[in-house]
Amino acid sequence: LVMLLLALLSIASWTAIFQKGFGIKRAKRETEEFEKQFWGGAELSQLYQVASNPRRKSGALERIFEAGMSEFLKLRGRGPTAEDRLATLDGARRAMRASYQREMDSLEARLNFLASVGSVSPYIGLFGTVWGIMHAFTGLSNLQQADLASVAPGIAEALVATAIGLFAAIPAVVAYNRFANDIDRLANRFESFM
Repeated sequence: LVMLLLALLSIASWTAIFQKGFGIKRAKRETEEFEKQFWGGAELSQLYQVASNPRRKSGALERIFEAGMSEFLKLRGRGPTAEDRLATLDGARRAMRASYQREMDSLEARLNFLASVGSVSPYIGLFGTVWGIMHAFTGLSNLQQADLASVAPGIAEALVATAIGLFAAIPAVVAYNRFANDIDRLANRFESFM
């Protein structure tokens, strides 16, 4: 049961690693493309029309821009006073901040699963090892003459549980650290843009 649980955790972990890896790679690519357009001098109204098109799949940074620009255009006609202009800018910032938070929640989804697999799998494997060694030594008590050859297969089988636990944990921890770093870098780009 321990080995089956570890195998399932490993499969789920690798699935999450591939999905998250492709998702982050796509987010980076879409962010770079939108930044090139935005900082390349494109007309803001034209970028907004493209970003707000419901039939087109937009990237995270483009959705943040669309939320801020939408709120800005909605509040722009309030009045000519400085207070009204500040309220318009604050509204656009709040809309971008809310969109930013939704995008970060999406990017960080399933990272906690990888962290959990990375921290729990070695202990599950160790539990399997201890259980197997206890079972091997219990079997020794039933023998008339105990020697290493009679207990070694049970101990070797028990140690496989630790190996499988490490096999599940190591990729999850490495992927978690890599993805957390990539997401932090994307978050910095989003905040700088806002």
